[in-house]
Amino acid sequence: MYKKQITAAVAAVFLSATVFAADHADHHAAAAPATEHHAHWSYDGTEGPSHWGDMEAQFSTCSSGKNQSPINLTDFVDADLKPLAFNYKAGGDTILNNGHTIQVNFAQGSEMALNGHSYSLKQFHAHAPSENQINGKNYAMEIHFVHADANGNLAVVAVMFDEGAANPGLTKAWKAMPENAGEKVALKDNVLGTDIMPADKAYYRFNGSLTTPPCTEGVTWLVLKKPVTASREQIENFMHLMHHHNNRPIQATNARPVLE
Repeated sequence: MYKKQITAAVAAVFLSATVFAADHADHHAAAAPATEHHAHWSYDGTEGPSHWGDMEAQFSTCSSGKNQSPINLTDFVDADLKPLAFNYKAGGDTILNNGHTIQVNFAQGSEMALNGHSYSLKQFHAHAPSENQINGKNYAMEIHFVHADANGNLAVVAVMFDEGAANPGLTKAWKAMPENAGEKVALKDNVLGTDIMPADKAYYRFNGSLTTPPCTEGVTWLVLKKPVTASREQIENFMHLMHHHNNRPIQATNARPVLE
């Protein structure tokens, strides 16, 4: 059953425009194909995060789960974390406004290796302000690079953004952001994911979940330690299209270690 849930979640991360988007997703996304109907959720009011778990049975983990994301990364545990190996190609070919975030979808060919285990990059999407915190700090924006292995297991690389100089890697994508929810357009210039990331790929690691309904757990989170920058204009252009903040509140860490 658990493997079935994760596999369904992967499908939604790539396909759903109603439950994360597609986690994310985080954002990461939903646990059902886009053809299935789910309750409408949002980031505030009676459809906001505090109500997600009560909306329908498939969302119950949003309130009952013990390994939920995002978290405040602190009280780090020293560990022998092996370097992440990125073999990305300029494969970001379409950009989607799903009403919850802006998402860049990737064609096959971009890979990341974690401890020698290969994951394919499926998409990245943005949250403003950041969802995760580092030592209690929220960042101006956070981008989640969502990967899946051959068995449907998810690994999310999170990149934090301070306001500052424009991010060259975002420029190609942001200039084509669709204005209307549900709209997807082709990118004239393919996006290379590593152009958005810091040169230093040192990271924190913890076990978590999708940050949007159905909040499925079993997601490997890899949060890069070094932030990058995006200009105020880049951040504000994203926020203008969203019309609201799109970050889930911090969840309880419980007994989970945060490795560094």
